[in-house]
Amino acid sequence: MARRAGSGLIIVHVANRLPTTVWAGCEPPVFVDVPDHRTEVLGLELACADYLSEVPWILVERGGDICHELEEVGREYAADAIVVGSTHGLVGRIFGSVAGRLARRAQRPVVVIP
Repeated sequence: MARRAGSGLIIVHVANRLPTTVWAGCEPPVFVDVPDHRTEVLGLELACADYLSEVPWILVERGGDICHELEEVGREYAADAIVVGSTHGLVGRIFGSVAGRLARRAQRPVVVIP
């Protein structure tokens, strides 16, 4: 889609953040960054991806709530749309999928890839 439209991509990886209360038992919960090397691996894989060779792209790493961070990055970069994959499994059915939550609250179009 980006190649056909002559657009670039902002690829966002929302890294793990865990409340310190998990370890310390203190209140109120404070979030700490957990080292997440998946962003580095993802960046290397994307750099080698043939299908991205003609599309300008950047990789942004964030920590926190996935929906909030995707919308925030979309706002910062004035994105035309947010593209996400659909969520499968029990967690998505219990807590709601990222795609569904984004579609309800995002300030820009959300495209869900099955």
